[in-house]
Amino acid sequence: MNKCLALARIILVSQAVIRFGATAAEIEWQAGLATVKITPDKPVPMAGYAGRTKPYENVAQDIYAKALALEDGQGHRAVLVTTDLLGLSRAVAEPVCERLQERAKLTRSQILLSSSHAHSAPVLRLEDRADPGTAPEDARNSVAYTRSLQDKLVAVVTQALSRLEPAQLSWGSGVAHLAMNRREFTPQGVILGVNPRGLVDCTVPVLRVDSPEGKLRAALFGYACHNTTLTQTNFSLCGDYAGFAQTYIEQRHPDAQAMFMIGCGGDANPYPRGTMENARDHGAALGREVCRLLDAPLRPVGGPLTSEFDQASLSLQPFSRAELEKMATNGPSWQTGNAKAMLAKLDRGEELASAYVCPVAVWQFGSDLTLVALSGEVVVDYVPLVEQAIGPLQLWIAAYCNDVFGYFPSARVLKEGGYECRGLYTTEGFFAPAAQDLLVAKVRELAQRAGRKQTQ
Repeated sequence: MNKCLALARIILVSQAVIRFGATAAEIEWQAGLATVKITPDKPVPMAGYAGRTKPYENVAQDIYAKALALEDGQGHRAVLVTTDLLGLSRAVAEPVCERLQERAKLTRSQILLSSSHAHSAPVLRLEDRADPGTAPEDARNSVAYTRSLQDKLVAVVTQALSRLEPAQLSWGSGVAHLAMNRREFTPQGVILGVNPRGLVDCTVPVLRVDSPEGKLRAALFGYACHNTTLTQTNFSLCGDYAGFAQTYIEQRHPDAQAMFMIGCGGDANPYPRGTMENARDHGAALGREVCRLLDAPLRPVGGPLTSEFDQASLSLQPFSRAELEKMATNGPSWQTGNAKAMLAKLDRGEELASAYVCPVAVWQFGSDLTLVALSGEVVVDYVPLVEQAIGPLQLWIAAYCNDVFGYFPSARVLKEGGYECRGLYTTEGFFAPAAQDLLVAKVRELAQRAGRKQTQ
């Protein structure tokens, strides 16, 4: 059986009930919601598996970007955007944030862009240079889609901010069991497989947004697992289990908007996987747990809302040319591509980077909830590491936010090796063990700046 972090930390909420029918004096939140379909107008290549070089063949499920705008009683605002996409790199995300800062008068700390890491979603690119095996027309279509997506992300945030209405917030946490640690240990080393004894985070956090009368308006929920139920043989566009879970919730609550944020699932896959039926089943299982929580008493969430944002400079491993040449020719498959890219950089007379600078965000909701938003494909070890740094209570840890640049392994995972050690894929480099403590220190700093009180 999986060792689920959630089992020891199921939140007991029997004493705290959301205040239905609250008076005007009790309402301290405004919330605005908006949704935009981001299914491409024409087929484009799919993201997540390098072996797929042709466009998708059909649409099994439309994909969406959804925005939740919040304003507390003191006028502090922040906007969260979720997307049914593999991930938004810095190059795609930051122009969106810059436009929102100008158009909506937001600061960078007030904008959080999240992706579900669906491997059945479109490729995003800003250059029409075709990858090997990809037709030039497909590359051009991907660029056009990406630029249209950026426009839609700006529009959906603007729309959500224009729809601010009085609201109540509450939250809780449950458990789902579809995640399986995928770091399988073999005599030949760690492979992508199935590790039933490996660590996974089975927590299902849920933030409920209600009208003052207690009518459900939105459900933001999370889970820490790759959206890889569908494998490289799939050519049907959809949001994988996370997309089906959102549909499940919205079918049962037709007037509500369901939104998904992925957690620290960089080393977890759905189990079982491989078919559309598996994806629908996992989505239904996760959706049922969210709906169960929505029907249960939840903890009220008060303000003020404080949003903090900063960059963490994370150490990269130094390598000589000889070491890179050995890695490029004799290294494991997950290592060779990055090593070759680093050699090419040296051949151009450029220096190798010593660090990668990535965004980190913390949102503090009064004393009731802390949302930690990490970037990259973060492995599960960062759940206990962050808990140890800032305390385990009233805590929601998300990943794949603001910049999906590659895997972010822990020092333990780096020592063991395996696919999660492949490093950066938006640029060149392999993370060093010291990067772990640098990231955790940045989270601790931002949590303190946001006003989180250390919990035991």
